[in-house]
Amino acid sequence: MPLPGSTDPLVLGIETSCDETGVALVSGYELLVDSVASSMDEHARFGGIIPEIASRAHLEAMIPTIRRALGTAGVGLEQVDAIAVTAGPGLVGPLTIGASAAKALAVALDRPLYGVNHVIGHAVVDELVDGPFPERVLALVVSGGHSSLLRIDDTVEVTELGSTLDDAAGEAFDKVGRLLGLPYPGGPHIDRLAREGDPEAIRFPRGLTAAKDQAAHATDFSFSGLKTAVARWVEAREDAGLEIPLHDVAASFAAAVADVLTAKAIAACKAHGVDTLVVGGGFSANSQLRDMAALRCEEAGITLRIPPIRYCTDNGAMIAALGSALVRRGRPASSLDLPVDSSMPLTQVLV
Repeated sequence: MPLPGSTDPLVLGIETSCDETGVALVSGYELLVDSVASSMDEHARFGGIIPEIASRAHLEAMIPTIRRALGTAGVGLEQVDAIAVTAGPGLVGPLTIGASAAKALAVALDRPLYGVNHVIGHAVVDELVDGPFPERVLALVVSGGHSSLLRIDDTVEVTELGSTLDDAAGEAFDKVGRLLGLPYPGGPHIDRLAREGDPEAIRFPRGLTAAKDQAAHATDFSFSGLKTAVARWVEAREDAGLEIPLHDVAASFAAAVADVLTAKAIAACKAHGVDTLVVGGGFSANSQLRDMAALRCEEAGITLRIPPIRYCTDNGAMIAALGSALVRRGRPASSLDLPVDSSMPLTQVLV
């Protein structure tokens, strides 16, 4: 039943799509607790996520993280009204760990289970910060695995407008970080260097922005060519025996990515008559993206909503928030044999 003093169901959210074990409790638009255990340090020495290591880490962290969340919120399991869990996209092993835990809880507590879309959660988590979405918003979700433009109606109806054709923004940052000899993950390190560099020092290409690309790919992204351009520029400097200006390379590269993401997002808002842009996902923590989005939205008269950085990386709050939205709308629960889907379509909010 709802918590004392509230009429909203209490939703427990579980997120295990990659390397973070996230557990959160949400009542309506209120976040009671968001507990996260990360295995990032275990992957850093390999330069990327190892699914088997991530799965083992989720197994070890699941029960302690659930207990910590409940204890911090002062809530008992019997008070939970519904359980939401990431069903995809993500790594199959980690997804399976989370889904198995959620199914066990649903059976033991006799509560409804909602298998939800991880990517949509990255956008909907902003409802916990800035309140309910207007009737229609446009969402730019950018992370290590996704760069997507989505039109979201009534919070839970999603139309995919565009996506990455090759490397996602975060993935390109990690690859360029490796190229520049930076620790994994590369994104935060490039962002740090970029703050002290000149974003106009090097004119790197902007993928799929030429006039010839607009008809077929106006809302799609491509960062593979940009990554290659950075590699060739660095290689040419090295061959000439010249020093690599890391700060300027980082700033110019980051500016190229932010330029493309924000320009296409603003254009999509105008094309679809949407006056609210939501930016989410791990890469939304990037300072140049945040600054450029704020400037361009202000110039275009578009309301910008970006959650605080702590909600950008994978977390249970975004899953609980999406689960809460589905419960409030009376959507039917998932079956207990719900499958996980590593390539879950972005238009599928609920299994």
